[in-house]
Amino acid sequence: MTFAATVLTLYPEMFPGPLGVSLAGRALEEQRWSLKTLQIRDFSTGKHRTVDETPAGGGAGMVLKADVLAACIDHATTLQPHCPVLAMTPRGKPITQSRVRELAAGPGVMILCGRFEGFDERIFLGRQVEEVSVGDIVLSGGEPAALMLLDACIRLLPGVMGAPSSGTEESFEQGLLEYPHYTRPAEWEGYAIPEVLRSGDHAKIAAWRKQRSEEDTRARRPDLWERYKRD
Repeated sequence: MTFAATVLTLYPEMFPGPLGVSLAGRALEEQRWSLKTLQIRDFSTGKHRTVDETPAGGGAGMVLKADVLAACIDHATTLQPHCPVLAMTPRGKPITQSRVRELAAGPGVMILCGRFEGFDERIFLGRQVEEVSVGDIVLSGGEPAALMLLDACIRLLPGVMGAPSSGTEESFEQGLLEYPHYTRPAEWEGYAIPEVLRSGDHAKIAAWRKQRSEEDTRARRPDLWERYKRD
């Protein structure tokens, strides 16, 4: 089964972008996933193809129109009726690795990219759209966030990463940040690779890695640490 991605955007030329190279690009060539873009402006019925209007109640910027967005979503849904629609917005629920795994295990995803001041709120009342955030930052549009989300999904698809176990010990997979890595040379500018990693004792290495994951998570991400301890 090919993972199908459809991106609803005012800037389809931004895709595949970085997803056309490296692991994702090779997987695209191998048809492990597919990409389709829909130009939101094509679904405006006005003479000037207007997709946005000034905010009700006043204020700066422009707001994407609910009727235009709905027409685009409806068309996308006919193409991928069993795929969820995600809107990239800082007002959304922060994306997690577990949610990425759920998406990657499914048939695909439709991603709605915002611009300007965002979406008319009524689109979330009139259509089944999941609001997603990639962090407490504001981007110029949803496209960079969509690229990030798709990359996170694509790398988990069967056959994309070299070894099936490549992603199992990474940050967030076990509820912790990943342990630090080292490679040759054994010493660099006075800093040496920890002796335990050169010992050949796999049990000690595993214990060291687990300890470092816990220490780094506790120090750097106390929110993750508290959740990990609860679970």
